[in-house]
Amino acid sequence: MTTRADSQTPDPSPGLIHVAILDDDPDFLTYIEDFLNDEGLYSARPFTNPADLFDAAAVHRPDIVLLDMKMGEHRGDRVLELLTQRFPGLCVIIVTGYPSLEDMRATFKLKVFDYLAKPFSLAQLRQTLANAAEAFNLGRAPQDRLREKLGHKIRMLRAERDWSLKELAAESHLSVSQISSIERGANLPSIESLLAIARAFDKKPSDILSAIDF
Repeated sequence: MTTRADSQTPDPSPGLIHVAILDDDPDFLTYIEDFLNDEGLYSARPFTNPADLFDAAAVHRPDIVLLDMKMGEHRGDRVLELLTQRFPGLCVIIVTGYPSLEDMRATFKLKVFDYLAKPFSLAQLRQTLANAAEAFNLGRAPQDRLREKLGHKIRMLRAERDWSLKELAAESHLSVSQISSIERGANLPSIESLLAIARAFDKKPSDILSAIDF
């Protein structure tokens, strides 16, 4: 019998948080997929086989993976190990109906974000996903993330020099208000402003942009 998890799934919708769900229970997959899609914040893609998840993730890396630890022939701990190796920094949330303190300790050593024990409420799932979205800066427009990361990097560069806003303004020939709005992520610098700031730090604009990992 073919389930939605076994069929070809469309690419995640742009602007939504991409959540991949790996579980061997098709009813659970359908339940969680429908809930997440109905939330309007997530694009959910269900999988019953780890190989299918890895293939899909290689094409479009998910933002969050909900990973069942007990899947018959497939060992959840091995899948988790491979996920963290192939996709460093991936947000993984463990889902299991057989929680144990030993399992929790082992999985957190592999840097999972959180651990949900079945049965859990939809409110618990909603809060855990919201926490993950905040921690991993997910669900925001690319320009918002760029403004925030670039502003933070410039603020850190200024702190390394032990400069005040006024001192950076003097070095870059920009106004204090301009630099303040850039550092707060309220505005993106123009090409001319970014060049002026980079010169103040004896750097190239490309050095600053490459350092923010965007």
